[in-house]
Amino acid sequence: ARPRERRAQGSPGSPGAQGDRCGLARRRAPHAPALMISRPSTHPPRLAPVWVYAIAMGWLEAVVVVYIRSLLGLAHSGELPPAAQTIARMHGLPWLTVTEQSRELATLVMLVAVGWLAAERPLARLGAFLVAFGVWDLAYYGALFALLRWPPSLGTMDLLFLIPEHPMWYQPVWVPMAIAALMVAGGTWLAHRPPRRV
Repeated sequence: ARPRERRAQGSPGSPGAQGDRCGLARRRAPHAPALMISRPSTHPPRLAPVWVYAIAMGWLEAVVVVYIRSLLGLAHSGELPPAAQTIARMHGLPWLTVTEQSRELATLVMLVAVGWLAAERPLARLGAFLVAFGVWDLAYYGALFALLRWPPSLGTMDLLFLIPEHPMWYQPVWVPMAIAALMVAGGTWLAHRPPRRV
């Protein structure tokens, strides 16, 4: 009886054993896809380095503006002329406007890059970019005041951007500062917003 039982069970290479292995594989198959499911990342965004980077960029931006004001013959603590006159002065140096526009574009690329590196999820990356942009802008005006005692008040007019050249960018200082503060607050909320669970 015993030999027959062994033959019925089969040796490791017998068809019966192969059938058992197939059955075992079928029983295990439903669990295999679970290994392929990826869970959303729970790593918090790294906003502290973003703040440090943006503050340093704001100071650097202010230093560049000190040089530009000297090139345009503007007093260090004086008011800017109206937008059209300021742009006309810049066109007096044919290379200056294009150079400044390229610097503004490079600044935006750097802010996007640091926002991308600071987080892993798309919304968190957007939030980190908004934080970087807002802190950079606020640090820029803080550095200008430290270097030039400018702007003397929040109502002082400033030429914000040159991309594109347009009088709409000629605004009182409180406008970009208020927008920057909102960007920091909204960006922080987006960066720390928990991911949706599927």
